[in-house]
Amino acid sequence: MLAGRCHVLVRSFHMERLPYIDEHARSVDANRDRTWKALLKVVCKNPADPATVPSGFALDAIDPPHRLALAGGHRFSRYTLTFELDDDGPRHTVIRAKTRAEFPGVGGAIYQALVIGSGGHKLVVRRMLRRIAAAS
Repeated sequence: MLAGRCHVLVRSFHMERLPYIDEHARSVDANRDRTWKALLKVVCKNPADPATVPSGFALDAIDPPHRLALAGGHRFSRYTLTFELDDDGPRHTVIRAKTRAEFPGVGGAIYQALVIGSGGHKLVVRRMLRRIAAAS
């Protein structure tokens, strides 16, 4: 507290908004609960433990069965990958994968060209959404 009037604002990775990179969406022929279970099955090493995300990521936020946010970083980049699930009728769900990232310095710019500019990121995310839809 500052002089008993307000809280000290602690700057954290979670509070910073990284630059927008892209968003991909897919319609799934399953309700949101089934799609959520499929998301955890595809993304997590152990679907019963959402913290078991792929290496390079950490669980940033979770709001079952609506939102799963992952965050990570290394010397060339800081990034988030957020999955959002929305009902599209009683038996259909739209799942979105939103990516935000920053790529500092010359090394970051090269890394961005390799990962984003090459189209590799887009292919991986779209493949992941197809796998989630197939598992639903």
